[in-house]
Amino acid sequence: MQFDADLTACAALVEKADPDRFRAAMAAPVEARAVLFPLYALNVEVSRAPWVTQEPMIAEMRLQWWRDALQEIADGGPVRRHEVVTPLAGVLSPHLAASLDEYVAVRRWDIYKDPFEDREHFDNYITCSSGRLMVAAAQALGPAEQEVVQDFAFAAGIAGWLRAIPELEARGRIPLLDGTPDGVQALAQEALARLYSARRNRSAVSNPARAALLAGWQTERVLKRIVAAPHRVAAGDMVFDDVRSRLRLAWVALSGQW
Repeated sequence: MQFDADLTACAALVEKADPDRFRAAMAAPVEARAVLFPLYALNVEVSRAPWVTQEPMIAEMRLQWWRDALQEIADGGPVRRHEVVTPLAGVLSPHLAASLDEYVAVRRWDIYKDPFEDREHFDNYITCSSGRLMVAAAQALGPAEQEVVQDFAFAAGIAGWLRAIPELEARGRIPLLDGTPDGVQALAQEALARLYSARRNRSAVSNPARAALLAGWQTERVLKRIVAAPHRVAAGDMVFDDVRSRLRLAWVALSGQW
């Protein structure tokens, strides 16, 4: 597969800003990378949009720009020229593009310093920010039962969220409804249960679509460590041996046993 300039730019953006997803994409079959890199580049752009300015209105405008771009793809008409949007238009169906609107919209929480209103609000944030992206990636690659992918994505999203707690708090955010060790442990246990549910139903995700789930290759390891020692979250003690991480990713990619 030959990468054109846009795909190469997407890959370079992901490599610099999101090395874990870059590794996951590189571990995927070559033909899957043309789908994964534009979506992961979208994730880089959307996730950083609320943080690159101190002006809420500008941050809102940045997120709206991406919502408008996705709407153009969903409408099936002309799509703006952009190194990320252009390849996205080539891999997303109108339905999948429309499904990503909420994925962008929930990032408005990142702009402000208000806490989550309740558990439903928190769950919706994780489901949309992590789940919608992974579902879109999986279904763009092949048949995949949405509920199964959502379970896996929720677990991966919680694992990533808990690893980011110290940085979020340093930025003045209140990222958890219950930040006590017991609350953190319970959340990690719930996420593990969702992970195991997804595994029991992995047959509902086709082999091509499974490449999208490689991005969660560290999920079980992270969650188990938190369950065993929830104080690690507040301490920011969630660094893993790089060699073991690479070996784990290679095993998951070869075996398909996410």
